[in-house]
Amino acid sequence: MTGRMNGALTLARAALPSIPVVNLLPGIRKNGGEFAEFARVGAPVTIERAHVDAYAAVCGFPAKDTVPLPYPHLLAFELQLGIMSDPGFPAPAIGMVHLDNSITAHRPIRIGETVGVSTSVGGARPHPKGTTYDFRTVVTADGAPAWEETSTYLRRGAGDATASTGDSFPAAEPHGIIWQLPGDLGRRYAAVSGDHNPIHLYPLTAKALGFKRQIAHGMWTMARCVAALENRLPGAVRVDVAFKKPVLLPGSVAFGSAVVDDGYAFSLTDPANGVLHLAGRTSAL
Repeated sequence: MTGRMNGALTLARAALPSIPVVNLLPGIRKNGGEFAEFARVGAPVTIERAHVDAYAAVCGFPAKDTVPLPYPHLLAFELQLGIMSDPGFPAPAIGMVHLDNSITAHRPIRIGETVGVSTSVGGARPHPKGTTYDFRTVVTADGAPAWEETSTYLRRGAGDATASTGDSFPAAEPHGIIWQLPGDLGRRYAAVSGDHNPIHLYPLTAKALGFKRQIAHGMWTMARCVAALENRLPGAVRVDVAFKKPVLLPGSVAFGSAVVDDGYAFSLTDPANGVLHLAGRTSAL
């Protein structure tokens, strides 16, 4: 309970630079400019079955003695917010768009293991729609990296038309699997992940930030796709995704997958019009 309360407080602090007038106060105002690196190291964490099972139930994974592949992202979420809320980090957390995510699992992490978690971010990279930041997380167990992640976030603004828009992915056409997503999915995922960004919670809070109604967490959409492929993936695997269009809640998405050379390509699309919400692929290590 204490960890979730700390996460909520961290999210509240991270939101302050987005509030007019408040964002001018010392200690809250963003200083902007260049920086070399920000880094945070968390206290050792023992993986608890109750929390893993709750996450698995929301995301569609079976209960096992090892954690679902995307689960360690939750362990780094508060560290990422801590960096974003630092006055020296140039962009406020609210308004940052999660563009891409890459996870490398060197081996399965067992429930009951104690792991170390660290997160860092380097300088900005240009993007056609603004500026991106790569948050890199390393989860260690038994003195060695067990899981690594790069989360790329976009701060919208003046962009560079010549900059890369990110990786491309093999096609993975939908093949008849439709998932119906309830309106409270964002609140259910927030309860286990600690990510209570208002764009995911209620129609009113989402509209205040420019959405028609609440949207699904990008990391939930990734997790749900991985859950659909989980029993076909090796213990050492890389998963890359690009988040294309937000998924409105309530709503429905069509899942697609296809075999590629060393794994699977996968996608989520709108079953009504084929708009692509997510594209990804797995690669055996």
